[in-house]
Amino acid sequence: MFGSKKKKDLAFFGAFSEHAAQSVAASKMLVEMFSHLQVAPGEEAPFRGASLEAAEEPDELTRALVERIKQAEVEGDTITHQTMKRLHENWITPLDRDDIHGLISRMDDVLDCIEEAADRVALFQIRAAPREAAELSALLVRSCEAVARAVALLPRMTNAPAILELCVEVNRLENEADAVYRRGMAALYRPGNDPLMVMKWHDIFGNLEAATDRCEDVANIVEGVVLEYA
Repeated sequence: MFGSKKKKDLAFFGAFSEHAAQSVAASKMLVEMFSHLQVAPGEEAPFRGASLEAAEEPDELTRALVERIKQAEVEGDTITHQTMKRLHENWITPLDRDDIHGLISRMDDVLDCIEEAADRVALFQIRAAPREAAELSALLVRSCEAVARAVALLPRMTNAPAILELCVEVNRLENEADAVYRRGMAALYRPGNDPLMVMKWHDIFGNLEAATDRCEDVANIVEGVVLEYA
């Protein structure tokens, strides 16, 4: 089954890879954005009231990156809708129908979380970011890249060992991201931080952490497919 060269079979696998590529691109833009906004060592933490001096629009680079991330999310939605339509039109599929539906849905959730994090930066007029935001984004890039490699190998079950290794890597990265998230939240809730900034960054951190969780969900589905068919 996985060695099939049928065009309709390859279309599903191609959709997974195309969607994964959008997540990789969007996560890299998050890294660029949060690295650009990251406070320098010795500067006041971005959670303090001093960082709120005036509600200003994000700078030009931040706005451009947010817009590009939104475009990637739209592309991901298009791929997801096309895959669902293809699934509805074809009774015979290269994978279990529930697996295809679950896989593309969870992949779309990753992009949604990335877009929501970027959107909050613009909506909340964020002009400075803690280092944990860039660290979480960097871990997310690695998770998205591992997912992309895994789904690219999925058409052939001779790749099962490599796919399973990538799934384990995604799980490991999610655990690492959890540690960074907890560190960021601990810094966020220290005494003296501005309540409004606490609310804003609680939301942003939550979306970044959720994105890594959704990557793990994708990896778990891929792992289940491999164990079922290999």
